[in-house]
Amino acid sequence: MIKIGKLETFTNEFVCFVKLSTDSGAVGWGQTSTYNADITASIFHRQVAPWALGMNAMDIDALVARIEEREHKYPGSYRCRAMAGLDTALWDLRGRLEGKPVVELLGGKPRQLRAYASSMKRDISPDDEAARLVRLRDEQGFDAFKWRVAAECGRDVDEWPGRTEAIVPRVARALGDGCAKLVDANSGFSPQRAIEIGRLLAAEGVGHFEEPCPYWELEQTKQVADALDIDVTGGEQDWDLATWRRMIDMRAVDVVQPDVMYMGGMMRTLRVARMAAEAGLPCTPHSANLSLVTICTMHLLGAIPNAGKYLEFSIEGPDYYPWQEELFLGDPFAIRDGCVTIPAEPGWGVQINPEWLGRAAHQVSQLPG
Repeated sequence: MIKIGKLETFTNEFVCFVKLSTDSGAVGWGQTSTYNADITASIFHRQVAPWALGMNAMDIDALVARIEEREHKYPGSYRCRAMAGLDTALWDLRGRLEGKPVVELLGGKPRQLRAYASSMKRDISPDDEAARLVRLRDEQGFDAFKWRVAAECGRDVDEWPGRTEAIVPRVARALGDGCAKLVDANSGFSPQRAIEIGRLLAAEGVGHFEEPCPYWELEQTKQVADALDIDVTGGEQDWDLATWRRMIDMRAVDVVQPDVMYMGGMMRTLRVARMAAEAGLPCTPHSANLSLVTICTMHLLGAIPNAGKYLEFSIEGPDYYPWQEELFLGDPFAIRDGCVTIPAEPGWGVQINPEWLGRAAHQVSQLPG
């Protein structure tokens, strides 16, 4: 049995990388979910690492289940965010030991994936958003794009009056035919308002309407999905498997969008993908920044049978996400003709920047002796 001997975290406020070392000295790297990552690191060492040390590093499913059971009084988002660091490090370890990329461990192959250019901005004018998305289409070959409507959890109050009605036709028409068009409302609308906007989207050729209503109100989202002919999508915030079962059974969405890091890692995300596959629903995960979450999602999409049409690929740079700069050596996110390539090297196939690690806060949990 290959035992987990040491677990280390390298952390700032936004990112927490996990280094897993076995009793034989083999290593795997993972990441907890981004944001408040320093808090997540504390939870990792208090509530995840103690149950993992000394355990079999090759039985990922059993180890995830063990932690869920031992920490059953803490079933929330932070536990899952922390557990993602262990899960993703275990997959990287296994890939390195077997000399295979994670996508092959999951039954797929390294290949190109179509990406959609995902805008995160709401403080941008319709003209400026249209201009930058058209530039990405022409310069990098993207043929799928997502932009923001509503205000985040906005209760039908837009980012500024009339923005949604202005930006939908402006961007959609600028991109023209031949491009897939997606919008994200981030829980911004009531069902009535979402249905109204959904009809505008359909008229402008937008085929993907993400999180139209407060995500925790599944009945509201279902009401919108039932009323529209375009895809209503969601799930990025959800980590609870019972909620996922209910969401899928009631057909609240047409496309499921789990986030690998919010879910607690690959193993639990695979469960959601399987539930969706059994229900005939595609899986297009949420991967909204260029940290390890997008790398993990690339490997996932390369293997699951119900992979959606594209990978979410953030187009935001250091002005929006200064913390995602210089996380990795090289450029694992290179775009060629609107596509990314799943790494073929063992594990996740990326190298974390030693200089970044050297600047991070370091904590260690290890077996005694």
